[in-house]
Amino acid sequence: MPDTPARGFVPLSIAVLTVSDTRRPEDDRSGDTLAERLTAAGHALAARAIVPDEVSAIRETVEGWTRDPGVDVVITTGGTGFTGRDVTPEALEPLFEKRMDGFSAVFHRISYDKIGTSTLQSRATAGVANATYVFVLPGSPGACRDAWDGILASQLDYRHRPCNFVEIMPRLDEHLRRGASVTV
Repeated sequence: MPDTPARGFVPLSIAVLTVSDTRRPEDDRSGDTLAERLTAAGHALAARAIVPDEVSAIRETVEGWTRDPGVDVVITTGGTGFTGRDVTPEALEPLFEKRMDGFSAVFHRISYDKIGTSTLQSRATAGVANATYVFVLPGSPGACRDAWDGILASQLDYRHRPCNFVEIMPRLDEHLRRGASVTV
């Protein structure tokens, strides 16, 4: 790779949503894990909330954040399993203009190294909604650590080479600026 000039860090504004019927601010270890890691990396915690496992509550909160110009990234934790109350992917995937299938694949590869085949019990997903990255993580602190440390820390850092999510952020809304969706 030819010599390339060093890049400076670009802090992002990241909102964290915990999806749970039982978690409260004082025992939200997964939300704490994400908030601690993203601020330690130099990013700003733009917002933080806890909502119950209800499609409307999840969708309303995340859609509001994706429409807020002060939020660059949304990370959710919880509701990605298979029980009747696990509805976070159902709530958020309809908002995605673009799915990020590779996120799930890489998350499961990292998770497999830690918990083996139990990684199959997660429906972690990601995509872009309203020109905002949305990452949907399982509700365990370990899964949040794995996703942040193994994927998000580098991909949300402009200095990461050969490429990262930050450098393409200015172009995420090209289809919106054109005034029409791209059809194939």
